[in-house]
Amino acid sequence: MKRRNTEPYVRLTRPLVRDSGVLRPATWEEALDRAAAGIRRTLTGKGPEAFGMFSCARATNEMNFVAQKFTRAVIGTNNVDSCNRTCHAPSVAGLARVFGSGGGTSSYQEIEDADVIVIWGGNPREAHPIFFHHVLKAVHEGAKLFVVDPRRTSTGSWAHRQLQLEVGTDIPLAHAIAREIIHSGLANTTFVERATEGYAEFAASVEPWTLEVAEKTTGVPAELIRELAHTYARADRAQLSWTLGITEQHNGTDNVLSLINLALLAGQVGRYGAGLNPLRGQNNVQGGDMGAIPDRLPGFQDVLDAGVRAKFDTAWGSAIPPHHGLNLTQMLDAMERGDLTCVYIIGENPVQSEADCEHTIKRLANVDHLIVQDIFLTKTAQLADVVLPATAAWCESDGTFTNSERRVQRVRKALEPPEGARDDIELLSELARRLGHDWHYTGGEEVWDELRSLSPMHAGMSYARLEELGGIQWPCYSEDTLEPTFLHARLWAEDPAERGRPAPFTVIEHSPPVDLLTEEFPIRLTTGRRLDSYNTGVQSAGFPSPLRQGETLDLCPEDARALGVEPDELVRISSRRGEIVAPVRLDKGLKPGLAFMTFHFPDEVDVNVITIEATCPIAGTAEYKAAAIRVDKLPAEV
Repeated sequence: MKRRNTEPYVRLTRPLVRDSGVLRPATWEEALDRAAAGIRRTLTGKGPEAFGMFSCARATNEMNFVAQKFTRAVIGTNNVDSCNRTCHAPSVAGLARVFGSGGGTSSYQEIEDADVIVIWGGNPREAHPIFFHHVLKAVHEGAKLFVVDPRRTSTGSWAHRQLQLEVGTDIPLAHAIAREIIHSGLANTTFVERATEGYAEFAASVEPWTLEVAEKTTGVPAELIRELAHTYARADRAQLSWTLGITEQHNGTDNVLSLINLALLAGQVGRYGAGLNPLRGQNNVQGGDMGAIPDRLPGFQDVLDAGVRAKFDTAWGSAIPPHHGLNLTQMLDAMERGDLTCVYIIGENPVQSEADCEHTIKRLANVDHLIVQDIFLTKTAQLADVVLPATAAWCESDGTFTNSERRVQRVRKALEPPEGARDDIELLSELARRLGHDWHYTGGEEVWDELRSLSPMHAGMSYARLEELGGIQWPCYSEDTLEPTFLHARLWAEDPAERGRPAPFTVIEHSPPVDLLTEEFPIRLTTGRRLDSYNTGVQSAGFPSPLRQGETLDLCPEDARALGVEPDELVRISSRRGEIVAPVRLDKGLKPGLAFMTFHFPDEVDVNVITIEATCPIAGTAEYKAAAIRVDKLPAEV
């Protein structure tokens, strides 16, 4: 198959402004004045709630802190979010609901020391290879690895057992595992009675999900469900990790809660080696704890808490609204209605990353004033009224990132940015000054120290200490101490006062995928990542890789034969929203009726033309993992 290494995007080095419908080069003064004037018109004409900020999961913690501060202190709205909404917002919502904070509970070292590891809805061998090295160390030491995924993946090749469930049946499978644990007398009754609440209602809700019923619904053999249930519940140290196969569904938060229920039932949380760990897909998507989300201030502090708001208002001279802002999904809806008329996007490319991307283009086109701050002229930047050339955070900025194990680590400037590009924090400060706020940050450390003064869980993390220790996991309340590597040890405390609020079980109903399979659309499409590429390809597609093969429609050999198509043959893939053309690739790891594609090559094959916008009502994440499609041969060329 032809390997595709398209031309790389060219770095932006001059600001652009739109005149007569066309982007043209401008001076920095003109571009910044134009950006500020558009924001000012919005504030004067429609007020602060007509503004929205898309912050960046690839930029530093410091930039995200300043971006959300700009949104709240300069503009006066909580309408700030990032691509966390596209992937792991359900993880944050589920973990925060049960435990009070939205981070994974364990360290990577604990993965290596586990007896049992369950990876549910992901292929970290390709999508999270650094994390998977820790998994392999555990496997080599004798840990049992269970992989739960509709596809038989390269991760599954290392598994003790792989459970290939039907797309969208995660809750029935989790319920059946829970029922088997209960009926086999394997529930950790001491933990359940002392540290949880709602057990009786939960146990009653899973009672219908016998092994036999679950096998019919999920396609997973009853004996495999039984083995996973017994092995997980009996383990001394069991880790349950998940990725976007769980979260990118219309009921993503419920999926997460169903997995949390299992950890509560077996007592596999709150102690060393036992935990719940969402695998984050971008270098700083966990950096949403800087407050770049619409319902939380930095350090996951609740924006509805009057005392918390008062602390920030005193420090910033602001008046933070006492209500949640709009999340990314809600902001897109508000653009369509005409309620959100000014949008500032930093380092994100929603035109190519959001489901049903044609709809996203129409929504952004409905905005009166669009500012895009990026290192490349992405498809989103091409729609902007003002484009501001920024720096590459990972190598051209000083600051910190937070990884999936909650570890804050320094990132240091290794390269000077190209002439004409400017630092993200500098640009935000320039706009703040034009809007009446005299911001002057001397560097990342000054921003970080401001964060530490406001976020208790970061207070003990000075730059010097981060340097000395090679990174620190939050929470870290004091420069004199370090907390345990795992969260929620309080749940095992003897003293009820120390245990605090019990962790609640959640009663959840099964809800199949929204995009129904029919005779017209009989094949289930699920999407994901490959090892050789990154997200929408802006940062990877133009750089040679011997692994890269471009976009393909992956089918099992049986479906290919039934359709009369051959490997490399171009076919038409249609859904209820649109159609695309891509070459066929055979994958024996797929079951009949299941197809797979990525979203890495949207300039060639824009897969999000055919994905569905159905979203989780709690977290706002779209159902990228379950579209109904049909596949047709193309007419023979004359």
